[in-house]
Amino acid sequence: MIKKKKSVIKKPKSRNAETMTEAAFWSFIRSALRQKSRWWKPVTKCRELAKREYHGSNKRQKYEYQCNYCKKWFSAKEINVDHIIPAGNLNSGKDLEGFVERLFCEIDNLQCLCKTCHDSKTKTDLSK
Repeated sequence: MIKKKKSVIKKPKSRNAETMTEAAFWSFIRSALRQKSRWWKPVTKCRELAKREYHGSNKRQKYEYQCNYCKKWFSAKEINVDHIIPAGNLNSGKDLEGFVERLFCEIDNLQCLCKTCHDSKTKTDLSK
């Protein structure tokens, strides 16, 4: 029996000197914006408000942060600053303005969550 190869439909590459698909281009832009949003002052302020001095046995750890959902304390590596109202998708130029407005929001739309709580909230947000 001879197996036929499935035909693969290649998406046209129209961006970046025809090296990127539209999806890859918008993923690139979304990633760059999210990276820059980490330095947004309200994000820093949100972390500051959830922080306290650490008094445990790890000599290298100075601070710990409280999760807004489970109220437990975590190291900086285990905490995410979450948008209460999600920033949403960025899949085309039409989405750009709303995405940027929601991503670079003020502190009243931000909260610190541990990785577990952040993952469960994100799943809930995506299912809506």
